[in-house]
Amino acid sequence: MLRPRVKCEHRPVRRADGLVRIGGAVTGIAAELPDPDGSVWTLLAAMDGGRTMDEVVAEVVRCCPHRTAADVRLAIRQLAAAGHLEEADESVPHGLTDRERERYGRGRALFRWMDLTPRISAWDAQLRLRQSRVVLVGLGGVGCTAALALAGSGVGHLHCVEPDVVELSNLNRQALYTEADIGHPKVEVALTRLRAHNSDITVTGERTRITGPTALLELAGRADLLVLAADEPAEIRSWANRACLATGTAWTHGGYHGPQVSFGVYRPDGGPCHDCAMTARRCRDATHPWTPLPVGPQVHAANAVSAGLAGQFVAHAALSLLTGVPALTVNRRYALNLVTLEHTALPGPRRRRPDCPACGNGGIR
Repeated sequence: MLRPRVKCEHRPVRRADGLVRIGGAVTGIAAELPDPDGSVWTLLAAMDGGRTMDEVVAEVVRCCPHRTAADVRLAIRQLAAAGHLEEADESVPHGLTDRERERYGRGRALFRWMDLTPRISAWDAQLRLRQSRVVLVGLGGVGCTAALALAGSGVGHLHCVEPDVVELSNLNRQALYTEADIGHPKVEVALTRLRAHNSDITVTGERTRITGPTALLELAGRADLLVLAADEPAEIRSWANRACLATGTAWTHGGYHGPQVSFGVYRPDGGPCHDCAMTARRCRDATHPWTPLPVGPQVHAANAVSAGLAGQFVAHAALSLLTGVPALTVNRRYALNLVTLEHTALPGPRRRRPDCPACGNGGIR
């Protein structure tokens, strides 16, 4: 690091008792540093981007003679490793035009804030998105919102798959469509809107209904990431899981159960897969089964808020899987209860189950 600088989003603050906080006030990013002699604050102030590494060290040693140059260099390395510093002499990134840098500047700032991994450039995450190919299956309430978020965030190639046409009942939650689109194929309307939203990326699509695992295997095989925003047929998540295990493709899914929205984040890395969690759930249910009372016809209870939140969470998971920012824990499901506004990680195994039909003994390796 030639000219170390504290990230502006991580601007330090201190209390009268000498405690220094860096990284803002967000849990998972912020850190508190005891500073009884003021040397930490002196170091942070010196790293304003206007000094070389040697000049920063010299300034701190001058102001705090009890600190050695070795002490200061160690502290700088520790702050850099914790993700609080950046290179002030960052060069203009290759692979992004002036127009793209202007478009994604706010996104770059958010990535920089959330990223606790030392990087050569704060544009690294955006460049990874620019080079990524994502396949999104399902353009309903979840998929519409996820597609908009991914297109707006700058995924380089977004391929959408959806079989249905727009209906009036879709319009309370499916953000890509209007009344004028009723009766038209969703994928055609979506491609037009997404291309208009961001002409700097490639958006393609196909009007296809997924009826078995073979189609998902082919789609996953040509993508860096599979986004599953469809919930029919009932086996589709297991199909996606098996396809991504076979191709080594990261994937995410999202949906809602009334007022509970949820999403899953998976990377085939030897950890538990989606079907491991489903196998564990079936075992629990078999021990203490519930018998439902028969009721009349049911519909998917949803509005623009529940479907939109699920779609945004899916897009957030997708960006994490593609860029590593933020570094979400993978191979698990998360949920948010819209009644209590409590969030949780849904229970699942911590390691592969030998009896999992997808990745266990006799499954896909």
